[in-house]
Amino acid sequence: MSIDWGSIVDLETLIGWLLTRGVRILVVIVVALIAVRLGAFITRRVEQAFEDDDPTIMSEREKQAATLGKVVRSLVRIVVWGIALLVILREVGIEIGPILAGAGVVGLAVGFGAQSLVKDFLSGMFVLIENQYQVGDVVRIGGVQGIVEKLTLRATTLRDLNGDVHMLPNGSIDLVTNMTRQFSRYILDIGVAYKENVDEVMALLKELGEEMAADPAWEKAITAPMEVLGLEEFGDSAVVIRVRFTTAPIRQWDVAREFRRRVKNAFDARGIEIPFPHQTIYLGEAAPMGGILKVRVDEPDRGSVAG
Repeated sequence: MSIDWGSIVDLETLIGWLLTRGVRILVVIVVALIAVRLGAFITRRVEQAFEDDDPTIMSEREKQAATLGKVVRSLVRIVVWGIALLVILREVGIEIGPILAGAGVVGLAVGFGAQSLVKDFLSGMFVLIENQYQVGDVVRIGGVQGIVEKLTLRATTLRDLNGDVHMLPNGSIDLVTNMTRQFSRYILDIGVAYKENVDEVMALLKELGEEMAADPAWEKAITAPMEVLGLEEFGDSAVVIRVRFTTAPIRQWDVAREFRRRVKNAFDARGIEIPFPHQTIYLGEAAPMGGILKVRVDEPDRGSVAG
């Protein structure tokens, strides 16, 4: 049985609608797509303008440009598609005036009921305006430490060393510790035995720091001469000497690991002792062979009479 589409749908009216309003809707969608792509292209070009010649380390300008670029691209998508949706609704014959009025009332009601969401957005705006942290920074927020992977007006996304991802609403952020702003530092406490000459050990540490800073593999990571801060502590079994590195952002941990490796090799080569806790276990004396210890007890002479 064939279906008479002509009796169900006015093909002439449908074709006329597709050639007029349908074409306009298609144009709106195409223009919106172009606007979103153009906005993304412009923001990425701006980000590239702030890139330097070192691909291994992101400068402050690079991180700030990347953070603002992502936020701008998100806002462009929301605004463009929001306007496109209103135009499409008008083309299909839906009055957008009542919708806008209703959206205002709903928005007011949502504003009262979702104060935490409004707080998140306001806090996110202040994070961006005050440049508290950016994508690529290593921060500690609310006891969670990790690298900032994503920053929006509503939430901050951190990934810790284990690879776990933490989503933190911006409105819940009270204290932020940024460990990679402009430069980074790392403090190392190195313990040696009490018998060692402290002055000679500090001279050796300073020499190792200078050699590492002159190494082409580390000269860009170390931005200032290593500081030997001096004798820090008389420990239970060691004399503790403190040194400090100033490095490029996020390179402090790499520098510290490499310096520890060099210190261990240098101490081994020169016979400098790195003390560590010792434990002595006393097992007691072994019992005599046979397993039974015989004790002889001398009894008094029963035949004698005390005088």
